[in-house]
Amino acid sequence: MFLRSLGVVVTVVALLAHFAGAGGAQPVGEATAGSGTATRVVTVAGSGVDDLKNAMVHWKNPTATGFVQQSTEIVELSGDLRGRVLYHVTSVLDSVNGTLVNTGDQVYSGTVAGSAPAMIHDDQFRFEVNLTTGQETGQVHLLNHIAGPKVRCQLDVAGTGVNAEGNPTFDYRGVCTFRGE
Repeated sequence: MFLRSLGVVVTVVALLAHFAGAGGAQPVGEATAGSGTATRVVTVAGSGVDDLKNAMVHWKNPTATGFVQQSTEIVELSGDLRGRVLYHVTSVLDSVNGTLVNTGDQVYSGTVAGSAPAMIHDDQFRFEVNLTTGQETGQVHLLNHIAGPKVRCQLDVAGTGVNAEGNPTFDYRGVCTFRGE
């Protein structure tokens, strides 16, 4: 969700590019899967802060066009998802093409639309930064249930700048599906 290069902090947090107001989680619908298990789908939205100031950089290797770095960060989410993300990220900076791409693993621990606490893993997220324009976008795929309610969330993210401490901020929007309720 972040990257540092020559003392410049480049934000890579992104969780949605199409924010249509706040207002809390909205039910989208209910369905019954083939097994007779009910599902509940809700739209979600909110914001977050990447605690970049306390990131742990594990390694950083130069490349012909920039560098590759692996780090761990903690992200705080508010809104319909209320909790924290342990974010284990591999960042690839390409200064020739002006891009930064973050991929890796992350685990969300918290509530979803007022649910009991859940833990959900994502190994498919991708955040991209255009280093020329500063535009930050990304997608989160919290699909792998670990604990708590069986819920999956697909989120779009958009960077919104930095807070007073210099930590990246973002907004997210998406859909969460509760299974087996």
